[in-house]
Amino acid sequence: SSGINAEWPLRPGVYLQSCIDEIGTFGDILQLVIVELIYKVCQAKPTERAKFIRTVYNLLSSNSASVRYEAAGTLVTLSSTPTAVKAAAKCYVELIVHESDNNVKLVVVDKLMKLQQDHKHDLSLQQELSMDVLRILGSTDIEVRRKTLDFLMSLISLRNVKDVVSLLKKEVIKTYSNTDKDQNTKTYQQLLVKALHQCGVKFPITAEIVVPVLMDFLAEGNEKAAESVLEFVREAVTRFENLQPSIIEKLLNSLSSIKSISVLHAGLWILGEYCSTEEQIRNMVDAVLESIGDLPIVDTEIRESTKDDTGTAAPTVVTTSRVTADGTYATQSAFLSSVSNHNDDKPQLRSFLLEGEFFLGAALATALTKLSLRYHQVCPDAQARNKLTAQSMLILASIMHLGKSALPKKPISDDDVDWLSLCIRVLNDRSPILQSIFTRACRQSLQDMIGTIDLTKLALSEAEKNIVKTDVDALINFSHILTNVNDGKAVDELELSLLQATEGSKKKESDVSTTALSKVYQLTGFSDPIYAEAYINVNQYDIVLDVLVVNQTPDTLQNLTLELATLGDLKLVDKPSPITLAGNDFCNTKAQVKVASTETGIIFGNIVYDVSGVSGDKSCVVLNDIHIDIMDYIVPASCTDTEFRKMWAEFEWENKVSVQSNITDMNQYLDHILTSTNMRCLTPKQALDGDCGFLAANLYAKSVFGEDALANISIEQLSDSGALSGHIRIRAKSQGMALSLGDKITHSQKKEAGA
Repeated sequence: SSGINAEWPLRPGVYLQSCIDEIGTFGDILQLVIVELIYKVCQAKPTERAKFIRTVYNLLSSNSASVRYEAAGTLVTLSSTPTAVKAAAKCYVELIVHESDNNVKLVVVDKLMKLQQDHKHDLSLQQELSMDVLRILGSTDIEVRRKTLDFLMSLISLRNVKDVVSLLKKEVIKTYSNTDKDQNTKTYQQLLVKALHQCGVKFPITAEIVVPVLMDFLAEGNEKAAESVLEFVREAVTRFENLQPSIIEKLLNSLSSIKSISVLHAGLWILGEYCSTEEQIRNMVDAVLESIGDLPIVDTEIRESTKDDTGTAAPTVVTTSRVTADGTYATQSAFLSSVSNHNDDKPQLRSFLLEGEFFLGAALATALTKLSLRYHQVCPDAQARNKLTAQSMLILASIMHLGKSALPKKPISDDDVDWLSLCIRVLNDRSPILQSIFTRACRQSLQDMIGTIDLTKLALSEAEKNIVKTDVDALINFSHILTNVNDGKAVDELELSLLQATEGSKKKESDVSTTALSKVYQLTGFSDPIYAEAYINVNQYDIVLDVLVVNQTPDTLQNLTLELATLGDLKLVDKPSPITLAGNDFCNTKAQVKVASTETGIIFGNIVYDVSGVSGDKSCVVLNDIHIDIMDYIVPASCTDTEFRKMWAEFEWENKVSVQSNITDMNQYLDHILTSTNMRCLTPKQALDGDCGFLAANLYAKSVFGEDALANISIEQLSDSGALSGHIRIRAKSQGMALSLGDKITHSQKKEAGA
């Protein structure tokens, strides 16, 4: 097939036509060759495509998964008709569903996502794909499910959203019935909650279906999924006012079944903020009273503990036989008293407070203060208003008294005491300024935050849309005259994709630092008998060293060998072969290195050789070290604030770098760090506006190996000198990632200071 050119008939083409009806009976390897041959024949002679497309269609039903995969890719290359695209997409889905290797599943999902991007204006394709993609969720691998759900969210439209939501609802019910809830099942629940969240926010018509399904997660043991549910509930009650009564009622009914403190904390905030009618406020306060038990807490607890007849059972006598030191038997009796533990029988909020969780009490104080102030605005009965306010103040005073007593396992903190005292004073004074802060300013802050998130998402989507795939001055190749372009050679997409895979993508910038010259490393000195320099070609997991070796002596060098070794997560794949180099001659030799993780790697070694006609030991030239730049493997990424906090708490490796820079503008310094580390700033631009002398921002990036990198910048501008002071904290799951990013920031600061 390599001999194909623009001439016709071709010998391979003639052979292909002679056996076109028998291709289905051929072996797998021969069918793969025929698929490539069909592509090349059609590339050389586009008018012959109609003769072979049917053959490619037939190969989609081959017994070999490799043949079906290649046939699907060739089909969409030869034809862009909706029928061909749908057939290829269906073939990809079948491969994902029936293939057992998870790595293959991920590769084919990527291929399917690319196919959808190339034909995203075909609405019927989107409709069919969304239903077919849901079949992939039957896979047990969490990464396949994660990528599938992300892909599914890009396929949802107004036409298919109800069907997708109903099927996702069935997946949620399956997770409920799964008795063995391991970590993968809990993670899958979080992914389903996130997907339903996006559906409910993007398409409000589905919110009524989504909310009841997600509310059931509040009573589940999956704390992370429940927190994600409350994030959606908080956003739903803010966006959809018509759903507020049903959401509030459902949340009130679920309040007593919540088992997690953090989930209960968020639920109390939502109820305190959005219970607006007289009936809702009354029901909320009654639910709190029922959940906290008899008041005051300290007096009732002491009263219960002093009831010996109910709290302490009669002592029991336990008799055992013992063998003494001299071998005789003796009887030992012991009186045992069993004190009944009523902690499990106590109301929910009361048990949490007795455990010492007084931050929950502070959240309850905020909710009750908002409810009482709002109740004064909606209730015309003064006696009812005063009663509810008195109940709220009694609850807060009881919590404060409990915290200062010896009953709870942990004492109350000073911050919680101050906040409880403030809330009691607000309920007593009810000044207009504080009423405005509690009843309106908090909700306005939430709306501003949601609006900022929407603007950030819109900016990211617009940035993706504005990516220029083809320059405006690029040449247009017409298929009918394609064979006459470039000296009669047609453009071969397979060859182009292979070339891109082996050589990497090319940057079009004119800056020398981004060209091939920046990747050339001098390995020896100019006065050494052998001069060597290496060009580093990085392509994701592979590093190719193209080493130029120059013999600067008139002697012939024999058995010249490039000996390399690596430090870090680098592995030398192939060892360069020995060569013979004539006097004042040069040659190129290559070495390939595999990269396993994002860690600063070092390549070092030497060149050994024999001089022709001279006996003795081998001569040796030591090479300079090559430091691999981790920026070739780090790309900017995005995540939610919740995901960032979760990873920040989980990652155990931290690297703290002091800020030492000549830059005096804080935002300019932040831009400098972002450029140096390839990280993305997660803090909204609106939060960084203004000039207060302080700046704090969260940064996030992801490596091509799937490693996460987090960073937090906290800096201030000194009033006396104007210089910046502070620290950059880096956290990662692996030590190498944290150290490498810290070294990169330190190096960029030194480089900037030297400039």
